[in-house]
Amino acid sequence: MSFWKTKTLAEMTHAEWESLCDGCGKCCLHKLEDEDTDEVYYTNVACRLLNLKTCRCSNYSARTRLVPECLDLRQHEVSEFTWLPATCTYRLVAEGQELPQWHPLISGDDNSVADAGVSIRSFAIPESEADDFEDHIIEWLE
Repeated sequence: MSFWKTKTLAEMTHAEWESLCDGCGKCCLHKLEDEDTDEVYYTNVACRLLNLKTCRCSNYSARTRLVPECLDLRQHEVSEFTWLPATCTYRLVAEGQELPQWHPLISGDDNSVADAGVSIRSFAIPESEADDFEDHIIEWLE
């Protein structure tokens, strides 16, 4: 049986945890929070460390030091994952849901995320190209 069906996120090894990431890049988009409503708005502006071709961090091991706003999900409570997109594997596993067919652990293909249109690869822009993040707010069609 698949480890994500038998273990909680907290019980997973480092390798298991990392393999859950589907590489969509959505968590690496800048987000804006309305201080009055706590609503989170995603932008199409990618973190400066994100490689937009691979949707992987260019300096993953030092990301939280280099980008103080970057969160290490393992350091947070599962109940806090509601800000993650509905397609995020960590959120899906935390909520007891199945992995989608396009997830590389199911499909066996790292490109299945982009092929399914779930990756940010086709629409994200580098941080250096955005003056005002509010001008880049997007809505997910999930």
